[in-house]
Amino acid sequence: SCDYTKAGDCSAGIDEYRSEYIDKIADVLQQFEGLVPVVLVIEPDSLPNLSTNQADPRCGSSATMAAYRSGVSYAVQRIAHAAPSAVIYCDAGHGGWLGWKSNMKDYVATIRSLNVSSHLRGFATNVAGYQALGVMCPTYDFCLNKANPEHDCCVDPCGLIEQWNPSHNEHNYALHLRKAMIEGIPGFVPHVIIDTGRNGVADERELCSNWCNVRGAGVGLLPSTETANKDIIDAYFWLKTPGECDGCTQTLPDGSFCPRFDADCASEDSIGSASGEPRAPEAGVWFDYQIKQLAANAKMF
Repeated sequence: SCDYTKAGDCSAGIDEYRSEYIDKIADVLQQFEGLVPVVLVIEPDSLPNLSTNQADPRCGSSATMAAYRSGVSYAVQRIAHAAPSAVIYCDAGHGGWLGWKSNMKDYVATIRSLNVSSHLRGFATNVAGYQALGVMCPTYDFCLNKANPEHDCCVDPCGLIEQWNPSHNEHNYALHLRKAMIEGIPGFVPHVIIDTGRNGVADERELCSNWCNVRGAGVGLLPSTETANKDIIDAYFWLKTPGECDGCTQTLPDGSFCPRFDADCASEDSIGSASGEPRAPEAGVWFDYQIKQLAANAKMF
């Protein structure tokens, strides 16, 4: 691990990540190479944070940047060598995060700097996210500058188009991501998988940057390879288990203080912030109240 507040190259943390985590995973994959199909999503949130949050000392220190770049590059190359048939996707956030052209440009530069594109099938988007699939447009920027406002693909409950973000739904984000990568990394034609585990409702949030235990969300499309455009989108998956908590409320269900509390989990859209709602457990713990709400609002077909 790295001390976020200090400069350096995080060499000790990177060595630990390689030997105690990635090498052990690669050794297991090597044992089953060619025997079972393997699909891997590498380090959700890490590269999007590296691309867009360098002003945050937790993401922009020299140690953290070195850890992300060296660690993810090593992970992809080590696993690809150990299990050549494994299908590897890197995480690419979602359209409401990296969908602006400037953010996309930074993300393409990040991927290019890792020198791993030859090992990647493509990218996983909306992992643990809530951004709706929407309708895929003919082109990624079809709705910008108030063009085609009556078209179904330009429905924009988060108001991203008005902010000059063409990736107002995950289908259009897939178009944008693919185009940018093709233009930015010669010979790289990526494919996309989309997490639909919790994006069945399009307009449930007051503020679409809110991401923690969103009230009113619903399970989305069932995992399937029947996608809107099979040339671009390989599959819809439930990559984060619906019902797995995003993060705790300041007070845990047992009344104790949550040491890992994130203020974003007290947003106006987060379960537990309104009177009468249960407190949320720590991240990764089963949240019974949330899964029942996800099921009640599900749109799986």
